[in-house]
Amino acid sequence: MNEAGAPIVGVLLAGGLSRRMGGGDKCFRDLAGRPLIAHAIARAQPQVATLVLNANGDAARFAAFDLPFVADSIPDHAGPLAGVLAALEWAQANLPEAEYVASFPSDAPFFPTDLVERLHRAVVDSGADTACARSGDRAHPVFGLWPVRHAGGLRAAMVDEDLRRVDAWTGRYRHVYVDYPSQPRDPFFNINKPADVDAAEALVG
Repeated sequence: MNEAGAPIVGVLLAGGLSRRMGGGDKCFRDLAGRPLIAHAIARAQPQVATLVLNANGDAARFAAFDLPFVADSIPDHAGPLAGVLAALEWAQANLPEAEYVASFPSDAPFFPTDLVERLHRAVVDSGADTACARSGDRAHPVFGLWPVRHAGGLRAAMVDEDLRRVDAWTGRYRHVYVDYPSQPRDPFFNINKPADVDAAEALVG
């Protein structure tokens, strides 16, 4: 919930092709005895009113996690913006009182447990439209907060303009960053290739 009591929907983005991991569902890779997606769910779910899962293909492979499954409506693996759009439109149809969607990648096992609270506070305090996390000097646009009212505009941009880059979209609006320290461990560390799994195991240890 935000300060006014309106629910915030969360979306776990798991629709990527995972090319650097050799394909398949990267979020099922094991970390400390649990799949990556389980780590992400544990951190995201307490921060939002409802958590949905964005992926493509057969929804049955995610059945054990008991989350609403929301596939991309933009074809051909159009990237994280397609997952954000799917969640915005899901919120419009299923939780119309929701004002925002918060997005989380499913391959980042250490992201902050106060992320949504801080993103929302930053938007409210600054009057911005959108927000995302930043650590050090690096922005993390897929850790973002998105107004549900922008669903139609995002769909039009993706369909009519072939827009795919997250920062190309947020650049059209007033955008604010929420800063976190990157030391001693970057909370937005994500797993892109096999060596990153070993690095994450070391961080867990």
